[in-house]
Amino acid sequence: MSDIDKRNRLSEEPFTYRITKKGTVVIYYKGKQIKFLKDREALRLIERINEVENNITELQLLLAKITGNFKRGNEKLGKNK
Repeated sequence: MSDIDKRNRLSEEPFTYRITKKGTVVIYYKGKQIKFLKDREALRLIERINEVENNITELQLLLAKITGNFKRGNEKLGKNK
């Protein structure tokens, strides 16, 4: 795990998720919604979450991989306004 998270950011637990009654999954990064999954994609994620539920680092890594590279280029625009 140390090769993947060299700066130890996942130990801070920046990612959270919520499973709705309809079976959709909402992923948050530091309290802000960044990804919304439904249908087959949500079911696959729920299965994987159940597999790694006890390992917090694995869960954080899974959520990070699902969200992809979402922080790229425009994250400073909101601060300037």
